[in-house]
Formats: sequence, structure tokens, C-alpha cells
Amino acid sequence: MSTESTVVIVGAGHAGGAACAQLREQGHRGPIVLLGDEPGLPYHRPPLSKAFLKGEADQDSLLLRPASWYEEQDITVRSGRKVYAIERDARQVVLAEGSRVPYDYLILATGASARRLAVRGAQLDNILSLRDAGDAARLKAALQPGRRLAIVGGGYIGLEVAASARALGLDVTVLEREERLLARVASAPLAAFFAQRHASHGVTILRGARLSHFEGEGAVEAVVVEDGSRIACDVALVGVGAQPRDELARACGLECGNGVVVDEHARTSDPRIFAIGDVSWRPMGVYGSHQCRLESVPNANEQARQAACAIAGNTCPACEVPWFWSEQYDIRLQIAGLPCGADRQVVRGMPELGKFAVYHLNGEQVMAVEAVNSPLDFIAGKQFIASGVAVCRTKLGDTACKAKEAALAPA
Repeated sequence: MSTESTVVIVGAGHAGGAACAQLREQGHRGPIVLLGDEPGLPYHRPPLSKAFLKGEADQDSLLLRPASWYEEQDITVRSGRKVYAIERDARQVVLAEGSRVPYDYLILATGASARRLAVRGAQLDNILSLRDAGDAARLKAALQPGRRLAIVGGGYIGLEVAASARALGLDVTVLEREERLLARVASAPLAAFFAQRHASHGVTILRGARLSHFEGEGAVEAVVVEDGSRIACDVALVGVGAQPRDELARACGLECGNGVVVDEHARTSDPRIFAIGDVSWRPMGVYGSHQCRLESVPNANEQARQAACAIAGNTCPACEVPWFWSEQYDIRLQIAGLPCGADRQVVRGMPELGKFAVYHLNGEQVMAVEAVNSPLDFIAGKQFIASGVAVCRTKLGDTACKAKEAALAPA
């Protein structure tokens, strides 16, 4: 492939910004055009639910790179420009105002959008979501001390905002439709730990609370549950997951599933088009034929590298172990891997002391680890997954042994 070709990147989030950097690092010398529908430059999103809300970071401090870097790297950034369509035959994208931008290679990094709730009252003021800097600014303005915040959804975003809101002096209630927090994304021991920790910080958690509707005159005044319970609030945050922004891909005929289908090089069904980050439905080679859609910064970075290597004609990086993190109060959670096919769990350490790990195993092989304030378990688990080594469950659960000592010697 030519290192002089024109690469257009649609989406100026973390994945799009990472793609710019990776293309230059991989030796691509041709023009790079970054198109983003948000104003400004690519920025870090994880702090939006934590440091930004608490006033510990501002928008300038969140930038991935300063404006001068894009100038030095000869990268054209066109912010606030919405792409209307992709014309594959002509190899160009059409902007909303009608202008066209040609490409030799196109990278879709359009991300995901917050799921909306089609219930009565959902249009009321102060019912907010959190996906981008604009959302975060509106939420930050609404989170005033003494106000009541109702969070619909007990996932990571909801819990991170709950921790931030408590630090700001708000009364917080979390409504989760399932019988435990983090039902789709975490183990029962981890969910129980976070439920206890949030309760100890004064958060009210309602499980099995299925939303009926919102009430209010102009602005939200209450969240009403299907059993008739009414939770008074001044602000409501809806955090019930996200859906891939794959409309452009679908409209131009690219193969899509739960996102844009890509291969191990982040290439779509059109060899000239790549998709990276939250929008992509990708293979996870470390788990064989498993495919999934991941929403994380490490995933965005890894797929940016895959696409850049493919465009520059370089060797594709080895399959990575996916990883994630969350910070709530004084808790740092680090997760390595996915519990694909796991049939048992080993808890290492003591949750009541706030330092432990949950290992997910398929037989004697570690598939994933959830490590709470335990970076050594995170590192060991990541290594176990990458190597596929068998482990001794007894040693793994014994804190008198180092986690890495649980690895069994090859037969």
C-alpha cells in the first residue's frame, strides 16, 4: 500500500485521534484529514464522569494532543463538520453542507451514542445522558450541592457519576432494573462489593426497579417505577448503555452487525474502508473465533494501530488482551479479558478489605480477571490470558502465594 495515499478519518474522538498518531508512527506520509462533528480537538473521555464533573479537570486539560501537534504532523482537522454520506464508488465522503472530501482510505471512528428511553416524560429538562464533552458540561452545571440526582441504570457510567455526585454533595439514588448492579458486565462478587461501597457513601440503590416514566412540569421532578414508587429528583441521568453510530456504514452497504463488521486488521467489507473503536464489531483473536463490540480506550488505541499498520503496509500487531478500568471513590478497578466460556470463579483476597480479584476460568485456563485495588492480579491475569497457560486454582485463591506462582508448568 502507498504511504502517500490520502486517509480520511470520520470521527474525532479518541479512536480518530489515535488513528492520526498511529498513521504517522507507522510511516504514512500522505495527507490525513480528520472530520469531527463535535467542536474542538480529540480529547480523553473517561475523565468526563469523574475528574471533569468534580472540577478537577477542564476541557483544555482533556485534549489528547495540542493543536500545534496536528500542525506539526501536517494533519488537517475539520471540526464541527458532520458527514452526510459515503460514496464508495467515487471514494469520497459528503459533508452535510454538500461539499465532498476524497479519500484513498477511509477510517470510520464514529463511536456510539447513548441509548434513549421511549417513555413518557423523557423530553423533560434536566434528563441527561453522558457520552461527550457537551453532555458532561450540561451534567456538571446541573450537579449542584443539595440537589437530588436519580440515575437510571446501574452500569459503570452510572456508578462513576454517582460517586462524583456524592463528592459534590448531592443526594443520589440509583435505579437498576436487574436484581443486581453491573448485571451484564461484572461478576456477582464484584457487583456486591460496589453495592456495599456505594451504600456506605450514602447512595440509595434500588434493585429490580423497572422505569415506568418521568414526571414534571417543564423539568423533571420525579422518576416513577413500574410498581408505583416515586423517586423525587431535580436531575436524572439515563445510563442504560450505548448503540454504535453505524448509520453511515449501513447506508453505503457495508456489512454490519452490532456495529460495523471488521477483520483483525480493522478492515470492513470494503477493503478501502476501516472501522475502529466503539462502532466496530471485531474479532478477538485471543479467544479464537469470538467477536464483540468493545467500548474502551485501549480498544480504540489497538484498532487504530491495526488500521494504520494495514494502510501503511506494515505487519499487523499480535492479538491483544482487552482491558478496561473504572474509578469510584478510592477504588480502582482493572479488568483484563472477557469471561468467554468461563465456568467457574476464584476469588482471591478479601472484598471486605477493599483489595481482591475475581478470576474467571474455563477449566484451568484464565479467561478474565476483575482486580480491585490489586494491580498485581491485573498484570498476572493479563499474562495468564495472553499465554493460555493452565493455572492451579488452589494457589490462585491463596494470597500466601503470589498470583503468578499459580501457573502450571507445561506437561
